[in-house]
Amino acid sequence: MSPWAFLAVAIGLEVTGTFLLKLSHGFEKWQWGSLSILCYSACFWMLAPAMRALPVGVVYAIWSGVGIVAAALLGWTVFGERLGAVQLACVALILGAAVVLQISTRA
Repeated sequence: MSPWAFLAVAIGLEVTGTFLLKLSHGFEKWQWGSLSILCYSACFWMLAPAMRALPVGVVYAIWSGVGIVAAALLGWTVFGERLGAVQLACVALILGAAVVLQISTRA
């Protein structure tokens, strides 16, 4: 699997873990919290091969940036959370930076 594919899977697992953590209501619902921990653990297993082949700064920036955007979208669509204009602009800047980093980095 390519480093970018490992990174994509890691991002998916991290966002899923974040979603499950929200469902756990501060670990009051421990089953969701436990699944969250499993997703985060698997995320790091997938992130490691990506960091072996790509610069750590690029991997971390894309992983965190895309994760932030995805979490914001999940919060909005699933949990009904609202973002103001400034917050949306910041999320757009983060997503744009992640895209530019991916385009400008060779595996």
